[in-house]
Amino acid sequence: MKIDGGCHCGAITYEAEVDPEKTSICHCTDCQQLTGTAFRVTVPASESDYRITRGTPKVYIKTGSSGAKRAQGFCGDCGSHLYATSAGDGPKIYGIRVGTARQRQELVPKRQVWHRSALHWLPEFEGMTTIEGQ
Repeated sequence: MKIDGGCHCGAITYEAEVDPEKTSICHCTDCQQLTGTAFRVTVPASESDYRITRGTPKVYIKTGSSGAKRAQGFCGDCGSHLYATSAGDGPKIYGIRVGTARQRQELVPKRQVWHRSALHWLPEFEGMTTIEGQ
């Protein structure tokens, strides 16, 4: 499925080819803090299927509790988080923030990860695979 989107202010835009069946929710505490809310929703795209069409994201390198380094791409003007990917060399998979895609209504999560970190007041999401860790 082809998607396109960008940051809130429009300074950065992108397009990507994604498999909507791979859309997921992450409840880890890093995602809660980085998004400022209860969880994040992403859809993956390979490096060859993701392209910035306008602007240049700022990048923040976050070291997770596992020790893995993740590059967080965001707009330096409005602060919208656009993606996360591995830092360093090697092939990249971009975890595109679903809220930045124009087609977000069609990107329904099929699984949730780090469920053990989910905020207790969240309702249970029916019909998706639940993984307690990663």
